[in-house]
Amino acid sequence: MPNYLFAYRRGAEGPGAGDGPEAMARWQAWIGRHSGSMVDPGTPLGPSRMVRPDGVAVESELDCLTGFSIVRADDLDSALAMAGSCPFLEMGTIEVAEIKQMQRASGA
Repeated sequence: MPNYLFAYRRGAEGPGAGDGPEAMARWQAWIGRHSGSMVDPGTPLGPSRMVRPDGVAVESELDCLTGFSIVRADDLDSALAMAGSCPFLEMGTIEVAEIKQMQRASGA
């Protein structure tokens, strides 16, 4: 069964309905409902910078990456259904991608 990355992006609207103790309770309930699928239930991220090919770091103010989860699901549709019920959607978006395993060089 593959693992999927849920990348949480806060939208341009900033803090709102998804903040506070009620939001944390909804988050914890969502994690509880999917506890059998959670590899990493959630890791928040601090401020980020975008690095371009020219080496210029740009502060990402809008649509910034705020955290991620790793879940196990049968397929992409199952992972999308799980993400679709996530309370983070009250304040932003979730990008879902399958985590592919890389071939390791022999002797590594």
